[in-house]
Amino acid sequence: MKTNKVALITGAARGIGNGIAVKLAEDGYNIAMVATRNEEEVAESIAKVREKAGENKVIYIKGDISSSESRENIINTTMKEFGRIDVLVNNAGVAPKVRMDILETTEESMDYVLNINLKGTFFLTQLVANTMIKLKSILNDDSYKPKIINISSISAYVSSTNRGEYCISKAGISMITSLFADRLSEYGINVYEIRPGIIQTDMTAKVKEKYDKLISEGITPIKRWGYPEDVAKVVSVICSGNLDFSTGEVINVDGGFHLRRL
Repeated sequence: MKTNKVALITGAARGIGNGIAVKLAEDGYNIAMVATRNEEEVAESIAKVREKAGENKVIYIKGDISSSESRENIINTTMKEFGRIDVLVNNAGVAPKVRMDILETTEESMDYVLNINLKGTFFLTQLVANTMIKLKSILNDDSYKPKIINISSISAYVSSTNRGEYCISKAGISMITSLFADRLSEYGINVYEIRPGIIQTDMTAKVKEKYDKLISEGITPIKRWGYPEDVAKVVSVICSGNLDFSTGEVINVDGGFHLRRL
């Protein structure tokens, strides 16, 4: 299915981001994949997306969203290649290099996590939002209904005192969602937040045994790991336009973890 719609996805080389890129390619989007690794290092991940893209185009942009120069290059490259951005998926994020109790966390660790997860996401969203606003007037097309989707985490509200900087960054993503949903509503640009729970990715591989045990004991009502595909399906629904009377909405993809239970 040939289309002119374009999805820009950060952190798209693995895990949740790659799952989203695969699904949106399958849905008929042209895809701009962004990640920090060299293209040859993630060739397999790119190939998975291209396999689903059919006649549509997939490009890979090596970029670091914590860098203003890199953010500019991400947008400029995408616009040069496709001439539009219909969907921004803010998925790029890092965990602390070393988990430390909040009584011992260093400024270096805080800066590392927040510069990528929070500051990088905010300013990339700002760039894309302004691009979308311009496109609204240039395209003059009622079918152009751009969307911004932020991938946060249950860590936006769940305390993990050995990785406080990560929790703070994800709580900040929730406010970024609210702020941009409010500000962009007048332009017909909807903003959403997806909160994944325990998802099987490279990031959670180191704590697999811990979560295997917690899941079997019922920490989530739905007793299984989540998968990148679970998050990708929600992104697909948002992009379908079926939620167009909602903005600033938070969608939990967590097996019911957020429920308060006795």
